Amino acid sequence: MNKHFNYNLYDISQPSEKRGDLRKVANLRDGKNEDVRCVLCRGTKGYCGKDRCPVLVKYYANYRVAKLVDVLELAGSTPPSVFVGRFGYPKVEIGPLVPPILGDTSILDAPEHWLGKGFSIDEIVSFRTQLVRGKISAEIYNVENGGRLIDITRELALAEKPIDLEVSFTKKPSGNIFLDDDAPPFGPSAKIASLSSSNIKIDFRIGKTMSDKDLNAKDAILYLYRNGTNLSTIQRAFSVGAFGEKKKRRFVPTRWSITAVDSMLGIELLAKTKTYPIINEYRVYESLSIDNRFVVILLPRCWSYELVEAWYPKTTWNPFGNSIVIFSDHEGYNGRKTYAKIGGCYYAARLAVNELLERERKQASCVVLRETYPGHILPLGVWNVRENVRRALSGSYIKFPSLKDTLEYVSTRLKIGMDRWIKNSALLHQSLSQKKIDEYF
Repeated sequence: MNKHFNYNLYDISQPSEKRGDLRKVANLRDGKNEDVRCVLCRGTKGYCGKDRCPVLVKYYANYRVAKLVDVLELAGSTPPSVFVGRFGYPKVEIGPLVPPILGDTSILDAPEHWLGKGFSIDEIVSFRTQLVRGKISAEIYNVENGGRLIDITRELALAEKPIDLEVSFTKKPSGNIFLDDDAPPFGPSAKIASLSSSNIKIDFRIGKTMSDKDLNAKDAILYLYRNGTNLSTIQRAFSVGAFGEKKKRRFVPTRWSITAVDSMLGIELLAKTKTYPIINEYRVYESLSIDNRFVVILLPRCWSYELVEAWYPKTTWNPFGNSIVIFSDHEGYNGRKTYAKIGGCYYAARLAVNELLERERKQASCVVLRETYPGHILPLGVWNVRENVRRALSGSYIKFPSLKDTLEYVSTRLKIGMDRWIKNSALLHQSLSQKKIDEYF
């Protein structure tokens, strides 16, 4: 894992047909702390236990697009999509994501719709890696005086539909697939030499907030959200410095902008959530998609929230482990002051929960349980968590009279035993050990 978490490990057995092979692999490490399974397997022997090889998924995705982008000039329709990097901050690289395709490419940057269309991990990686990242160096504060290339790029980020582009690069696009736990993947990249576009029509709602130089960024984001603008569109506009008071506008790295928008909206909705009456029942919602199962439990208590994630061996953040990794983060009624160890997923799921409570004008305590299975071989971004929880909460739920009955049912929906979830969940443990006032009468 490339993150630092407090976690517990639970042993599970390797399939018997794999054990001998894995012992042989261990003997070939030659005293070094290196895993040579990929070298020995080469996508054919299944030493990692996954049903398909992540290395080959990435390879074939790169291979499919390589010939199409083996050029110094590229013509294509951006969805629209723009990426702002974080390395070198406060000097960053900003630029459009452009596929070698002309036409309606909007689905390539519309994560709100990917689950509904039933796309698999492989399909998402396949179409996202068509997006070539053009790069232009910029200081984060040079939002409105960064030059012509920056101006065009910012306008692209605010467009309401795909824009035809002609891009010239200083050298042919290259590099590995971009894979990140916060942002969706994309393909190779190159520095931009020149850039031209067809007419860009800016979404009128974003244009309105952008032109108001006295409106702070939070109010601009809330206005757009309340008026039905997609989260991905708001996050993209925020990343190119479209919001805020004139002197405070700046470029925000894409991965930061995604979590910042989720967090700001979540906090705003939460302020109202706390004023609503508490639900009078226990509820269980569920979603299963892209080898992730989400079970959302609402409890009839004052606001509190927890996300508990269980990563099976052979998954994205537990690739070579032999045990399930479970970790969690939570907050009480007064929220939290530190950044969640789990990262952007925490804020993405919290926003989805508060959207439901806002719709119903109710308050509740919420525990989100996530099991991630071996088919989840590559990171796709926090949209996966947000949209899965949204999907769960948009469907029907099963209600129960007590927490005991609730957990007995949940134990039938998850593969990991309920005792393990309780051990790793602060809120479930607290709810089981503390009675409500009305339970004494």
